[in-house]
Amino acid sequence: MSTPQIIVCGLGPTGYEIFRLLRQQGIEAIGIHDQPLPQETDHVVVGNLRSSSTLLAAGIQEAQTLVLAMVDDAINLAVLVQARLLNPHIRIVNRLFNQRLGERLNQTLEHHTAMSVSALAAPVFAFAAFGNRAIGQLQLFKQTWPIHEEYIHDGHDWVGRTLDELWDDRSRMLIYYLPMQTHLDLVSAVLRQQPLQVGDRLIIATQPTIGSRHKSWLARGKQFFRWLKTLRQQIQSSVAITLVLFLTIFIATLTYTVINAEVTAVDALYFSVGMITGAGGNEKVAETAPALIKVFTVIMMLAGAGVIGIAYALLNDWVLGTSFRKLWNAAPTPSENHYVVCGLGGIGIKIATSLQENGYDVVAIENDPNGRFLHTAQSLKIPVVQGDATLPDTLETANIHRAKALFAVSSDDTTNLEIALTAKGLQNDLRVVVRAHDAHFGMMVQEVFEFNSVLSPTEIAAPSFAAAALGGQIFGSGMTAGNLWIAMATTITPEHPFLEQDVKSAAANGDFVPLYLETSSDTLHGWELLGAELTVGDRLYLTIPANRLAQLWRVVEPEFELPAPSLESNGQSNSRQSRIAI
Repeated sequence: MSTPQIIVCGLGPTGYEIFRLLRQQGIEAIGIHDQPLPQETDHVVVGNLRSSSTLLAAGIQEAQTLVLAMVDDAINLAVLVQARLLNPHIRIVNRLFNQRLGERLNQTLEHHTAMSVSALAAPVFAFAAFGNRAIGQLQLFKQTWPIHEEYIHDGHDWVGRTLDELWDDRSRMLIYYLPMQTHLDLVSAVLRQQPLQVGDRLIIATQPTIGSRHKSWLARGKQFFRWLKTLRQQIQSSVAITLVLFLTIFIATLTYTVINAEVTAVDALYFSVGMITGAGGNEKVAETAPALIKVFTVIMMLAGAGVIGIAYALLNDWVLGTSFRKLWNAAPTPSENHYVVCGLGGIGIKIATSLQENGYDVVAIENDPNGRFLHTAQSLKIPVVQGDATLPDTLETANIHRAKALFAVSSDDTTNLEIALTAKGLQNDLRVVVRAHDAHFGMMVQEVFEFNSVLSPTEIAAPSFAAAALGGQIFGSGMTAGNLWIAMATTITPEHPFLEQDVKSAAANGDFVPLYLETSSDTLHGWELLGAELTVGDRLYLTIPANRLAQLWRVVEPEFELPAPSLESNGQSNSRQSRIAI
């Protein structure tokens, strides 16, 4: 077994997809798994993941990067500690569900990158609900930009338009260009004013739309009345038992005043309240009454004891318990133009949070009353309907008939399918986004049931993990025609090969696509970007195919020796030996 550049530990669905992507790009990757994989025999070490002997057999002491891809945070942390003891300088890409722990580890450990499948996948799910067929994401200008592919067909609006017309739009970033009939790279095609032809493909990042964060007085009024409606639903039992108590007192008071004319209404009321509450008082009202009235008094005492007990229990729950606090803190369920998230797991809470942060109304449905993220949702004022989302009544409680879209993102694929079908049965034109663990199964489900989107978190997140394993400051990644591309940032240093070159020349030499340039005084985009001269301290943001990092990323002792690109397929020479600071 050859010396690995990257070790992927834990070849579950996510880990194996990362491993497969790296191998597909020609990178020497070794996998570690606790059981044999029939489809992989030559490049997988089988053994205890936390054992030093297993890590040594995989070449941990010579490897440059270790990707920890297990589902269990505890196992990932155990392997991390063991790996750092064997190789203190190895880079770690760590899959962690607990993002706060990941941030602390990033601050504490050198060469450690914590990543979350949920955090990577949730924005793509949200974009799908807006109608974007996102295939990835970029973190640009403190926003998450969805990435999608534009296929130029006969009826496409862009047929015949030149690429330079699209280049200078600040609300869109051209990421990659796959021409049908030529071998031009994107920058050269822009400079030559290349027209788009049928069969061409463009990878584009678009600026996300932000909902209004400030609600009108009318919207606030509607929200207040929805809160009153929720209050009425919550206190129905308390109001009912209070009415029963007053009715019991009234019947008793009326009976005593009718039977004995000498008893005033005030005396009868005083005795009735004391008798029913158990406080006592003015017993002579009943002592001088006929036997039948005494029997009536006994019945009233027993009935009053039960009613008072229930009333005290409800009052105690409201005052000393959590019911009133939950009601006061709870957000009312939106009535229209909102998004319904079914399943408050890792993906669900990230989707709900992302939508809310961008100014959209959202309501969550969770079947588990002890769900891990219920408290998080309540603290963020996200309304939560507790119930089974596969039932029409539960969906109707979330006002599904007037919702914009529904996310079926529980941890079970069958449940998600049932939720989506139930929702479509209630509202046929509802936009539905479904989570599927198996990407192939998801494609078939989408085709058969004609859902808007069926997405696999593993398929979405794996390219980002693979990109992070290659190092540098990665802020996005994706797959195009089977090739992994990476969005990264590079700082121009005094030894940088692109120093004092203009961006368009550097892009042609390095075979990358520039996105924007941060200088000491400005941020350049569009035509200003292509004509800008690179100086020390500038920070260039770009996208580049993973198998071309060897051209861009050459230091005195290369961190990675990626395979050289094919000259025939790309029509570019690879003569430049660069030195670059990432």
